[in-house]
Amino acid sequence: MLLSFYNPDVLGDILIVELADDAGITQSSANKNDVVRIFNDETNEAIGFNFFGLGEKLNLTEKGQVFLNSDQVAILNDAIAKAGFSDELVADESPKFVIGHVEEMKEHPDSDHLHITQTDVGLEKPVQIVCGAPNIDQGQLVVVALPGAVMPTGTEIWPGQLRGVDSYGMICSAKELGIPNAPQKRGILVLDSGNAGEAFDFDKAAKMFD
Repeated sequence: MLLSFYNPDVLGDILIVELADDAGITQSSANKNDVVRIFNDETNEAIGFNFFGLGEKLNLTEKGQVFLNSDQVAILNDAIAKAGFSDELVADESPKFVIGHVEEMKEHPDSDHLHITQTDVGLEKPVQIVCGAPNIDQGQLVVVALPGAVMPTGTEIWPGQLRGVDSYGMICSAKELGIPNAPQKRGILVLDSGNAGEAFDFDKAAKMFD
């Protein structure tokens, strides 16, 4: 996974790259040649990088989350190598908001409202997602925020657990997706059509509640 953020108005010419969820991780950093490597103290695994002064070379014109292509990631890998670090980034251009099909659903063993789903998101096999929406049901077409997605609120989606059960992503409501005029009541967005793994069309979704 590779999340990238750039906001020169606030931070200056710094590209922030996140590779893993750093919540609860004791971390340190090393700074060489305008590259800061942030790593897990226990494993020495890189969990992120800060790159200084590469905005023009990367042709970064957007602010906020940016989506790097393979050529841009190659530039970052060159900077990492010149700084003397051995890590190598991998471009991730796959969609992070996709249509999912709920293949199976069962009750969570430690909750009276959570459900454990096996949801087809177009990967080799269905992924397990824990969902607390009251209208979740087997057979539905839903919108899934996969690990690596950033919600309109800025919340980042990483693999995690809910009440001790692994959950790979989040099944979303229209409100969570930031769709205009979305219903304010609780409940996931259930789609009428689509294919598992297909990128969710936000432009089309904007007309859902006109």
